Amino acid sequence: MNTVSSMVSSGRRCMQKIRRPPLLLPAASSRVQRRLQSTQPVCAARLPYIVKVHAGKRYAWCACGHSKKQPYCDGAHKTEALGISPLRFTPDKDKTVMLCACKQTKNAPFCDGSHFKVIFKDVLKSVKSVFK
Repeated sequence: MNTVSSMVSSGRRCMQKIRRPPLLLPAASSRVQRRLQSTQPVCAARLPYIVKVHAGKRYAWCACGHSKKQPYCDGAHKTEALGISPLRFTPDKDKTVMLCACKQTKNAPFCDGSHFKVIFKDVLKSVKSVFK
């Protein structure tokens, strides 16, 4: 481990060596990645995904928001959000559905309009920052 050390003089004129921890860079360090893992889902998009699902086919809806293949899971939760698992579902008939993208729905994986709250909170934040 690469550490940075500096010499500090104390009141008795003796030199003392103090070790500082290394700078944590956003590289592929496993220690850094463990600290950045989220326990709450992140909003993948503000509006729901309108997708066609097929009867009998098994789907895995991304519940963490980190997937690059939204609204479906690509396994990103295994490194980004260990405490969150995808929701697996199998539709009973072919249909077009709205799958939640804000990850705040109470009717997962389907949209229940919770994204309006997310949008409203974002608007409030931006208005407050303008008037500061």
